[in-house]
Amino acid sequence: MNLYLRYFDKETLVPNVETALDFLYSIPEISMSPELEADIRDYVNSDVLYPKRYKVRQRVYFIIIKTLAASMMDFKQKKALRPILNEKQDLAATAVTRLTENVPGWYEGSLDFKRVVMIPATGKHEYRDTHFVVICKATSGQECYDRIVDYLRGRVDSRSQFPSVKGKNFRFRYLGMWK
Repeated sequence: MNLYLRYFDKETLVPNVETALDFLYSIPEISMSPELEADIRDYVNSDVLYPKRYKVRQRVYFIIIKTLAASMMDFKQKKALRPILNEKQDLAATAVTRLTENVPGWYEGSLDFKRVVMIPATGKHEYRDTHFVVICKATSGQECYDRIVDYLRGRVDSRSQFPSVKGKNFRFRYLGMWK
């Protein structure tokens, strides 16, 4: 993993933390302290992939970015970002595949949605967070979601809001084959 450092128009791509520190020591405006050096070493050795910015003075920073780019040209053309994006796409594809995988049986589905209810004292309506859990026969996680939403649409106010099947407010678990 290489490191990209930039301070205004001064930039470099270095292979290790020692070369990065040499670059930072060569810039007179940046006052390097043992604490700053230790923090940079901790950042480089951590699993954190997002860019890190360090304050030089008010509204003036230098940044460090971890990258897989082999050269400055690759970094500028963002060629090294594609493998990271592909890993995220693979994880998303796995979740969608699991959702649509055809496995007939019993499913436990839970759904958190916004239900419209009337307040009797005022006669006005409000949204309330509602948790709904059901065990149903289905052939996939997608069908489990569809059956839950179809059931609820006929029993709650039509203004109620249901989450996306791919969102964090719908979870399902395969319980086993039916007989």
